[in-house]
Amino acid sequence: MSRRTGLTTLLLACTLWCMQVTAHASEPLAFELTISSNQKDIAPWMSQHLALTRYQSLTDLDDQEMSQLLRDADAQARELLATQGYFNPQLQWQLDAAASANHRRSVTLDIDVGPVARISQVQIAWQGDIAQRHEAAAQREQVVAYWALPSGQDFSQSQWSQAKSTALRQVQSERYPQAQISHSLADVDAPSNQVRLSITIDSGPQVTIGPLLITGAERYSTELVERLAHLTPGAVYKQHDLLMAQQRLVASGFYDAVFVSLDPEGAVDAVPVKVELKETLRQKWVMGLGVRSDSGPRLTAEYTQNRLPGLGWRGVTKLSVDKILQSWSLDLLAPPDAALWRWHGAAQLDHQQFTGYDVNSQRWRFGRTQREERTDRSYYAQYDASSSTGSLLGQRESVSANYAWTWRRFDSLPFPTQGLGGSLELGSGTSLGSQREPFTRWLARALWLQPLGRTSGRLAVRAEAGSVLSRDTSGLPSTQLFLAGGDNSVRGYAPSSIGVAQSNGAIAPGRYMATGSVEWQRPIRWNQQATDWESAVFVDAGAVSNDMHQRQAVVGYGVGARWRSPIGPLRVDLAYGQAVQKLRLHLSVGFIF
Repeated sequence: MSRRTGLTTLLLACTLWCMQVTAHASEPLAFELTISSNQKDIAPWMSQHLALTRYQSLTDLDDQEMSQLLRDADAQARELLATQGYFNPQLQWQLDAAASANHRRSVTLDIDVGPVARISQVQIAWQGDIAQRHEAAAQREQVVAYWALPSGQDFSQSQWSQAKSTALRQVQSERYPQAQISHSLADVDAPSNQVRLSITIDSGPQVTIGPLLITGAERYSTELVERLAHLTPGAVYKQHDLLMAQQRLVASGFYDAVFVSLDPEGAVDAVPVKVELKETLRQKWVMGLGVRSDSGPRLTAEYTQNRLPGLGWRGVTKLSVDKILQSWSLDLLAPPDAALWRWHGAAQLDHQQFTGYDVNSQRWRFGRTQREERTDRSYYAQYDASSSTGSLLGQRESVSANYAWTWRRFDSLPFPTQGLGGSLELGSGTSLGSQREPFTRWLARALWLQPLGRTSGRLAVRAEAGSVLSRDTSGLPSTQLFLAGGDNSVRGYAPSSIGVAQSNGAIAPGRYMATGSVEWQRPIRWNQQATDWESAVFVDAGAVSNDMHQRQAVVGYGVGARWRSPIGPLRVDLAYGQAVQKLRLHLSVGFIF
């Protein structure tokens, strides 16, 4: 067959098929189904699940077949309603043989769901090691306390299944990864609309952690893996410990992919932990080109050396250049010790343009840091220097000893929906000018996420405050003082544009700073389904001054959108700065805390 003959045959077949489809589409349906209910969500839910709707296109149904379909549909509808907790519904079917242009019959179903069944009793029983182990008493109590379907609550099959799954996961998360449900029953008393629930959980044996079985460690040592995993042989199994080990290994930057799991073939008194790794390259270059709303095009370059020759530390060098800010930084991080403390060194050089003046600054830091799931700690010595040109002339230097602490209690990262976080930085030192002046600096931040309901979203309340305590701050570098404004400060204002106004119009940093924000984040739904997008309405305020009694806050407010992107939360905000009477677009990526 030639290519042209084959193409002609294909076109002819497609034409015939389209004609058949058109002919069937022009024929009226066998019946039109209309469902109504005294319960708001039942009618569309029933239309979606009732099998009767599949037979609407069978135009050759006779009366006997139609009657049988309605009897089957009545039985299925009652079964469907029972899964929602309605065991005594009243169903009224009506078949109208009058034909129309679109259908040959009309079928109407009116549903009175009746009273919903309620849980009258819940019984949770135990089998296996958990039943008699004294150390597991708190775990048993937790399962009972957090049982998702208590007495007095409405019953539904989906909630019953979810409650069982949640209870089993609670048992499996600590000591007993082999736990299973040996028996479960929902005993329905339809006349009284009551349900008695019973479930028996067999925990199996207690499991303790054994040695690590590491695969994929070629460029970096197994000792590094063991320290980052921080799993102690002989410790009682906790799923959380394995997840945190996996997270620490991924966050270290040495590995592109990590999978941590129990070896199912291991003995329960010392189960080996399998750590499967895909290592990153020892060296990596990353180039980027972007646009900032305040400074136009921006070029970035980053070079990572995961094992510096002769030192064994990880080094990251970054270069960022745009019209306003040119920055270079070097970050050095040593491998962790047994307690996850690491030596840390950093250097940063900046040149930044402000209104009326430019600032060249440098910062050198060396100390120790510990990063964990919920808490970060650092202590370090720091040298700061800055020199200004233009309307604010001067060279300033300082040295200080510092401590930083961050505390996080969010439900999930990097996309939290509720929780609380706080951080505190404390430093004390002296300026290095001709008149040396001691100073103390502190900076505190807090973020609170409070859910408002499944469809109402949440409130995000953010606060930040800091000050420099010193008799005279004129000799301190600008990097030790405060400015506000920008994406994560007061939106509606340019970064570092909120400060102490000078007589010549320049904005200088101040010794006191306070900012706050209240934001309503609400999920965006499409076809009654949640999406990866959220809307936001916010109000920000902040002030910077050299006098506690002369602070004057500026306000910004606006709307925005949030997207759960593959690289983290993406924020797009359009804010109006009341003091400058201008709109400003803010873009940022990542959860910052």
